[in-house]
Amino acid sequence: MPVPQVAIVGRPNVGKSSLFNWLARRRLAIVDNYEGVTRDRMTTLIETDDRYFELVDTGGMGVVDADDLTSDVKRQIEMAINTADVILLVVDIQTGVMPLDTEVVERLRGVERPVILVVNKADQDHQEIHAEEFRSLGRGMLMPVSTMQNRGRDDLMQAIVDRLPADDETIAPESAMKITIVGRRNVGKSTFVNTLAESDRMIVSEVAGTTRDSVDVNFEVDGQTFTAIDTPGLRKRKSVRTDLEWYSSHRAARSVRRADVVLMFFDATQKTSKVDKQLVGYVMEHHKPVIFVVNKWDLYSGQVPTEKWVKYLRHQFTTLSYAPIAFITGQSGKNVKTLLNHAAMLHKQAQSRVSTGELNRVVRAAMDVHPPPMYQNRRPKIFYATQVSTEPPTIVLMCTDPNAFGHDYQRYILGWFRDHLPFGEVPIKLYFQKRSRAEADKQEGRSKSR
Repeated sequence: MPVPQVAIVGRPNVGKSSLFNWLARRRLAIVDNYEGVTRDRMTTLIETDDRYFELVDTGGMGVVDADDLTSDVKRQIEMAINTADVILLVVDIQTGVMPLDTEVVERLRGVERPVILVVNKADQDHQEIHAEEFRSLGRGMLMPVSTMQNRGRDDLMQAIVDRLPADDETIAPESAMKITIVGRRNVGKSTFVNTLAESDRMIVSEVAGTTRDSVDVNFEVDGQTFTAIDTPGLRKRKSVRTDLEWYSSHRAARSVRRADVVLMFFDATQKTSKVDKQLVGYVMEHHKPVIFVVNKWDLYSGQVPTEKWVKYLRHQFTTLSYAPIAFITGQSGKNVKTLLNHAAMLHKQAQSRVSTGELNRVVRAAMDVHPPPMYQNRRPKIFYATQVSTEPPTIVLMCTDPNAFGHDYQRYILGWFRDHLPFGEVPIKLYFQKRSRAEADKQEGRSKSR
């Protein structure tokens, strides 16, 4: 089960980033092997009462228009609606209820996830009575806090933990594995789905952009049930001119979030484009296993060897060097069954869990082969590692100082994990957390006893 997410949302200038830093308390170094992706939010891993959760600052950085919900604010709220397990809706007690607060609440209508209404900047006791004004928003448990005066943190943390999914809460696995098919327009996605379903479920046309919505198609191969999610083909953002086309782009991004595995389609007769990189960005942002699928290979196979296409894609998407590449002909079904079997393998990798003992043997071996470089005249140490979740596999390394492990060494550790753990072809989330030797020994004992 993935690490629960807690998202901070709210209008500009209510103290969202201050709340993020206040709750995190310490600065955590996060390994992100997805370079080149546009980032408009920060994420950190927080541990409290033997529970982990990811705190997400959805920001709205750079928003200066206080009279309207700009695209940045809309994006942060949309992310919270679709991915968070708990939502912290932040307001400012010193300004009272503002029209934008009401608009934010309106966008959260219908969200079934727990919402905590965090009334920030309650710096003095007498101000807390003014927090009652925010009950008019009609959303969530009211929690007055002050990040400046360090008031209310423990109560807020307890409220968050109380609303996280239970440690032993497991979602009943769906019988069908979800495969989301993405790619720019007219690369053969709907034809591929029709081949899978052996029907004309999709409207297949040479006119780019025929599929306007994401559509689910169920099918079975060798006793395994799949749900194929066919998405609209995307064009460059500046070309998305109508509301209908914006909605189609939005639905494609949401379909990536639903996926167990993503099939990223390319046309063998065309080069990659900025749209492809935008789609890959969606996949990386949500840490989804992905297979690069070169379609219409029958039109190109006699001209260029597969090795050249592999080299080309590796060069275009260097941060996804671990992603498998498949060559198919969707219309005839050539290599399609092999592709689906590989997708099922990736899903199993993403669900894999490694014991703390095995993980620490792998970490020690990595450090024996290549110790971390000196930092401030000392050799940094990794005391122990533990896997805290799956889909994606998420590993926390307790160490002397997260800042001592530079990007090169982080990439080395990730590569070593891919070679020695059952996560070779899927994204891995890696966190370095600062611990003293005594703290690490105590926590390692708790991890082993679980």
